[in-house]
Amino acid sequence: MTRKLYYEDSHIREFDGVVRSCAETDGSFEVVLDKTAFFPEGGGNPADTGLLGGVRVLHTFERDGEVIHRCDGPLEIGSAVHGEISWEKRFSNMQSHTAEHIVSGIVHRRHGYANVGFHMGEEGVIVDFDGYMDELELSDIEREANKAVWRDVPVTQSFPTPEELPHLEYRSKLELTENVRLVTIEGVDVCACCAPHVKRTGEIGVIKIFESIRRKNGVRIRMLAGSRAYADYARRAGSVAAVSALLCAPQDDVAEAVKRLLAERDGLSYKLGGLKRRIIQNEVDIIQNTGENLAFFEPDFDTKELQLLANAAREKCPVAAAFSGDDEAGYRYVLASGVHDLRPTAQAMNAALRGRGGGRPELVTGSVKATRAEIEEYLRSSAAGE
Repeated sequence: MTRKLYYEDSHIREFDGVVRSCAETDGSFEVVLDKTAFFPEGGGNPADTGLLGGVRVLHTFERDGEVIHRCDGPLEIGSAVHGEISWEKRFSNMQSHTAEHIVSGIVHRRHGYANVGFHMGEEGVIVDFDGYMDELELSDIEREANKAVWRDVPVTQSFPTPEELPHLEYRSKLELTENVRLVTIEGVDVCACCAPHVKRTGEIGVIKIFESIRRKNGVRIRMLAGSRAYADYARRAGSVAAVSALLCAPQDDVAEAVKRLLAERDGLSYKLGGLKRRIIQNEVDIIQNTGENLAFFEPDFDTKELQLLANAAREKCPVAAAFSGDDEAGYRYVLASGVHDLRPTAQAMNAALRGRGGGRPELVTGSVKATRAEIEEYLRSSAAGE
């Protein structure tokens, strides 16, 4: 059985061990040592990586009580090797995992909800609870969690005997009877857990709950802690600074500046809509009634504006076709008529111009993956064949 140094001291970064076995498997080598500080993947906690005897440890997992190090090179059985853990990754994982215990412990104490799902990765910690909490409640939980960090209380581990276990209060997803490791955060939480943790809550630095999504009768939250929270803060602060510079507004006033900009955009959009309606009406007014079909190309009309144009023009011709787009992306279209069922017409055009769409007999909408020249050639040839 591998001696698990991460239980003796979660902050061990380097150690020396002896290779007990080494077996090649699928192009890598599974190495077992007499003792290790590499934590194997488990309990929602990622595996440690690093260096072992000069080869890279790609993954670590547990099998039948033995910690298996998957390495990119072989190690000689019986040799003494030096191990180095990828410490920044390990410490960040410990910050995140202990932060999750703090938040889950507070949720359980306040609301009685259980942590029923847990995942930890580069994107942060995702936790599922079996009860719902709104944004205000989660904000209050986040505040209490950070107070626990700032109090810098100890985080300890214990291995109670099977006789002691029934008399202890602790959180656990499973019914456990033996080999139970309890992680205690003084005054905050007691939980069964196999992963390494920080020694004091002050090492976490900060806890931030970023997202919450209602799921069935519960809620899923995404949170960040420690170095990952700091990296996220730095990224967001950089984005705010960039937006602030673009808007020529102080960073604290960015939200209000964006609101003003959106209001100006909406006002200009309304004015532009009015101008487009006038253009449509003017364009149609100069058209004489004709027995020929008419086609219009407007580069920046949306579907509603194309409908206005085609509906207005159909009073002057058998079929009015309005297109908007460009040769690279293709064209949206609207066909309108007061005398023909346009559905067969649209079906034929879609087949010829790589399009799709449909609608009512008097009005159809769709899009084609064709150039303007191809559209105009098709309209000419179809009109000549009538």
